[in-house]
Amino acid sequence: MRRRLLCVDDEQSIRITMSAVLSKNGFEVSTAASVPEALQKITSEKFDVLLSDLNIGNPGDGLTVVSAMRRTQPEAVTIILTGYPAFETALEAIRQQVDDYIVKPADVPALLHVIERKLATPPQQRHFPPPKRVAMLLQEHLERIETLWIASVENDQRLWRAAANREQRLDYVRGLLQQVILAAQSYSGEASAERPAPITTPASRRDLQGYTPGMVLAEFCILRRVVCQIVQENLLAVNLSYLVPDLAQVNESLDAQAQAALSMLFESTALAGG
Repeated sequence: MRRRLLCVDDEQSIRITMSAVLSKNGFEVSTAASVPEALQKITSEKFDVLLSDLNIGNPGDGLTVVSAMRRTQPEAVTIILTGYPAFETALEAIRQQVDDYIVKPADVPALLHVIERKLATPPQQRHFPPPKRVAMLLQEHLERIETLWIASVENDQRLWRAAANREQRLDYVRGLLQQVILAAQSYSGEASAERPAPITTPASRRDLQGYTPGMVLAEFCILRRVVCQIVQENLLAVNLSYLVPDLAQVNESLDAQAQAALSMLFESTALAGG
């Protein structure tokens, strides 16, 4: 029985070449030119092997396809094609998500050898850590987020002129992060055992003396940038199928808290002026 292989690449010439070569070597090949097309085939057909370009239209799209295959057909062999030899520096991280990768232009004998070798390995021996939702990732990297955020705030002379001291600032950002993680966990349906206890809006617990609306928003912009940095640094550990909606939920929470902080600032300013 011929083994089924899904080849995903946005370049038609590569799809045609790979299909011809692999068909001659005993595979029944199906192709997809985009992520939506690949996801449709993954959910409706059975495959033994996924061979996907790393960048399908957009950088890193191939990992979205890999994530879907791992979740839907965990026994399938997954191999990434990349046009960047320097990608070898990420080999260990990549192997947490895929069985192997091949640098373009692919050496056909080497590619076939890798596929056959991986197919010969029983699926239960290919251990992958489960992909993580963004909420879990942020929970695991709280200390680094706090460190990056406070360093950026301290380097901003305009922000550092405010009355709050270092510990007050850290207490404030911890409260913000608790709310972000709670919102993201509620959205993703993650187990509540790891959730921090609900707290009041951080803005209501903070002395905003010396702050302007621009300064409040600048702190939120720094936090949003740091969160994105943490996700980017750990992209291969993330459940990529949920990355966009998870980040949207994070941003929605940050926006709501920024609005609450601005309202509190305006109220305190009005009271001081009255």
